[in-house]
Amino acid sequence: MTQKTTSEDFGCRTPSGPAFPMAPKGSQDGCGCSGGSGPSCCGGPGQDDRSGPHEKPGYTLNGFVEDFADTPAGSVPRVRTRLSACDLSRHAAARMGIARSSHRVTPGLYCVGKAGAESPVLVTANYSLSFDALRKELSGIAAWILVLDTRGVNVWCAAGKKTFSTGEVVLQVQQTRLETVVSHKRLVLPQLGAVGVNAHAVKKGCGFEVLWGPVRAADIPAFLKNGMKCTRPMRRVRFSLLDRLVLIPVEVSIMARPAAIVALLLFLLSGIGPGVFSFSASWHRGLMLVTSLALGILAGAVVTPALLPYIPGAAFSKKGALTGIAAALAAVLLHAGTATFAELFALAVVAAAFSSYLAMNFTGATPFTSPSGVEKEMRAALPFQGGALLTALLVWIGAAF
Repeated sequence: MTQKTTSEDFGCRTPSGPAFPMAPKGSQDGCGCSGGSGPSCCGGPGQDDRSGPHEKPGYTLNGFVEDFADTPAGSVPRVRTRLSACDLSRHAAARMGIARSSHRVTPGLYCVGKAGAESPVLVTANYSLSFDALRKELSGIAAWILVLDTRGVNVWCAAGKKTFSTGEVVLQVQQTRLETVVSHKRLVLPQLGAVGVNAHAVKKGCGFEVLWGPVRAADIPAFLKNGMKCTRPMRRVRFSLLDRLVLIPVEVSIMARPAAIVALLLFLLSGIGPGVFSFSASWHRGLMLVTSLALGILAGAVVTPALLPYIPGAAFSKKGALTGIAAALAAVLLHAGTATFAELFALAVVAAAFSSYLAMNFTGATPFTSPSGVEKEMRAALPFQGGALLTALLVWIGAAF
């Protein structure tokens, strides 16, 4: 499953003891700002601050850590619940797919507020947006946050990849010596992680009972107030317009490099003609074909996600084909005065084929499909999409002669 950027789930491993979320000076700290001797825009230690007992030589604390709590298992970082401007800038970078592998926090145990022995333990992934989505909802709440090492992947996708897993839950409970920190034996896991975790095996492995929390971190305060019981709306997976829109930038950014390569190939193909190759034809005809490609990307990666519930059909490839028809019509109208009938046919098919393919790719970001369903659709749709594209390119080349 493709890694996507969502807001629906809860939010470097040390061999033992508490996790210290620190980064080397002179590099980037965990909030993406430069470390070093100067003050950090994320609230890290400045040049005039006295060294604290939890600092290490050559390291600076991440901005989301405000201080440390002393526990029987050692010092535990206490994190802020208010997101800083630097946090938000990191979120924007993640939404754009920038430095995707760097959006992670150190696995281990954290706390919020004056967490004590009876405070709840909330489990999340070490994807920074998942972690931030949880901590920002805990203002005024005393709680522990147990962060699993999901390789910087959000809860839902990590559960599918088996990194948000039974073994990882047990491992983190044992490494953080959680049984010495809290007097109860309960872990609250996000519902979207259920596919990767066997609750019975967790209890057998570390002695802690698994309670399934709500789908969205925003419902955590109400969930805790309700005696750790979910209402029906808390269990419902929604996929609203806003949820879909925030995924579009990363979809487009993922496509940027492949699209550039495809565009180059289209320019080269457009230069083939009676004189073997024409640079003039490559530019003028290629520009028409690349415009059709852009319309297909717009239809499949932007329009289809935005209008997803309103486009007829269940298969995403078919939804993309329908929006692709609109893109194809736009390509035809745009070049009706300059292209031949054969060229217009090729332009229309290119737009529709790319739209169908990109809409199908969006299945990895939705709660509507299963891995087996995606594989079944791909086996059925890819031959048609590939065949249509090949036909269009052959017609396009042939139209030059």
